[in-house]
Formats: sequence, structure tokens, C-alpha cells
Amino acid sequence: MNIRNITLRHMSMPLLKPFTTSFGTLKDREFIVVEVTDAEGRSGWGESVAFVEPSYNEETLKGNWHLLEKFLIPLLSAEEIGHPAELAERFSPIRGNRMAKAALETACWDLYAKQQGRSLASVIGAAKTSIEVGVSIGIQASLEQLLEMIEQRLQAGYKRMKIKIMPGWDVDIVDGVRQKYPDIPLMVDANSAYTLADVDHLRRLDDYQLMMIEQPLAHDDIVDHCELQRQLHTPICLDESIHSADDARKAIELGSCQIINIKTGRVGGLTEAIKLHNLCMERKIPVWCGGMFESGIGRAHNIALSALSNFTLPGDTAASSNYWEEDIVDPAVIVRDGRIDVPEGPGIGYIVNPERLAKYTLHCEVFEV
Repeated sequence: MNIRNITLRHMSMPLLKPFTTSFGTLKDREFIVVEVTDAEGRSGWGESVAFVEPSYNEETLKGNWHLLEKFLIPLLSAEEIGHPAELAERFSPIRGNRMAKAALETACWDLYAKQQGRSLASVIGAAKTSIEVGVSIGIQASLEQLLEMIEQRLQAGYKRMKIKIMPGWDVDIVDGVRQKYPDIPLMVDANSAYTLADVDHLRRLDDYQLMMIEQPLAHDDIVDHCELQRQLHTPICLDESIHSADDARKAIELGSCQIINIKTGRVGGLTEAIKLHNLCMERKIPVWCGGMFESGIGRAHNIALSALSNFTLPGDTAASSNYWEEDIVDPAVIVRDGRIDVPEGPGIGYIVNPERLAKYTLHCEVFEV
């Protein structure tokens, strides 16, 4: 692939509105942008989705930067690579740290697709020309504010609503939503806020025809989810618990879930995400693509991944305008009637805007390969 240098940028972009989940409120999104440049001057772009603090999982932004600088970039530099799929094996001596691995690996996928003169979606074997998308709505100050936000998102054409829940903001809130919107596709996401002691309470959600309950129990659990799924009619979707295709295999065989959320950063890159997709397709488990407040770079990778055939449920890849006053890619990611067109241009199909990239960069370092 003739990679000559790798640039890491520590970015910070303010969210349009604070976003609250069961583990906290996010006001600004700090992240790492990875740029991989070849001998001809072409650039591939990737994004680390690790947060500043270890809240979603154990990884952090500073930890990712350290792993990239001290371990992953040197491993990539050790010898030439011919295809980005080789990086999963190249990085295998490093335990975990999947978000750091994914940031560099996805940049290489983008560069590889550009070198082939093909779209990233086509290179990974995706054939859809557009994808259905839903939207994720954080915990609000009141039910009225939540209903107002749902109405705005419905008017924008989103195909399903995901609302965050936690103890004290769950069954009564879902009941209020269903009273106003009895038929909309609706799901809830608990971000690991419950335990098996809450099974009777969670069983009340069966009355509301939800598409799924996402990650109700511990972030690293598949055993208790099996028991919970046995007692619920509503499908359980696993997110934080699934780090690999092998994790998914175990969860499916145990009966711990009926749906899986695939996030490229969480599983270590596109290569593993594709393996996970293929396994779920063989096992007839539907999948969808979750969001991590990505800029347009990470969002573009999600669009390409979601174009694979077993992504049969709307994902969280909402429009740029849902989160940012301005994105760092041109054009911005746009949703029309609940769908996003899959770009046909080379690589991710979006152009990184150098002025806005510089505007939101806090720190930048270049590493020769």
C-alpha cells in the first residue's frame, strides 16, 4: 500500500445539545482522527471513538493515542502491507484496545479503496445504494421534551426511534411515548443500567411492542442476558458485550440475544465487523450499526458497513446536523426520508475539509513509516 506517514490529530467538537445516557452527559466530543498517506499523496481517514473517560468501555482517548504512537504505528511500519485485512493479524499481539486498532485499520481501508479507485462499500462487498437510518435520543428533562424531540425526528423522516433509559426513566416514559405514538418503530437502550434483580420491572416493557431492549445488563455479560432473554418476549440486543465474532457466536449459542449492534470501533475494525456480520447472517441474527457520536469520518465508515446485506435494521447513523453545527467532511452527511445514500466515490466518498479539520484540532503529530 506504500504508506509513507501517519498523522494523529486530537480533535474537539462541541455538540449542538448535551446528550445524556445512564452513564453521564456529553457536551463536547473529543476524539482522534487518523490520516494515513501513501507515496502518491493520497490520504485514508479513520477515527477513534474512545471517550475521554472510560465510561462506555475501558478505553480512553489518551490511552488510544499512546497505543497508536508506541505500539500500533510501529507494528504497521515493521513491514509493508498489501491489504488492510492483514492488520487484524498484525495487531493481534496487542490485547484489547480495539478502538485504537480500528482507528488505524479503518484509515488503511479508506486508503486502500482510494488506491483501487473504488468506493469503500464496494471494496468490502456491500451492494446497497442507500441505507435506512434511525436516531438515538438521550435522556431528557421531562417526558414533554422527549415527545417534542421525537416529533422533530419523525418530521425529519427517521425510520425508528431509540430512547435511552435508566432506573427512574424507563417504563413510565415508554408508556408516555406509546400513548402518543402507538405505532412508531421504537426501541430502548439501557447502557448496562440494570441487573437480574430488575427482571420483573423490565418484563413490564413487554407490553409496549418494542423492537428491542439494547444492553440492559452488565457491559461484559452474556450469561445473565441469557436468563433475562428467557423471561422476556421483547428481543434483547447486545452492544457492549460483543467485542468479536467469537463473542457473538457464544452469545447466540447461549440464547443471550436475538439482535446484535455492530460498532466498528468496539470490535477492532472493519475486518472483524465484516466477520461478525457474516456470522450473524449465517445464524439468522439481524444486525444494525450503532453510533458513537462520530464526526463525518467515522460516520462515513458506518455508512459503508451498513450497506452490507444483513444490516436489516435501521442504525444510528443520523445526519451530521443532528449533532454538529458544522462537520469536518464535505458534503455533510444528509438524511432524506429516513435514508442516507451510500457514496459511490473512491474510499469513504466524503472529502475532509482542511480548514474545519484545523479549526477543531487541539494537537497534531506526524509519524513517518
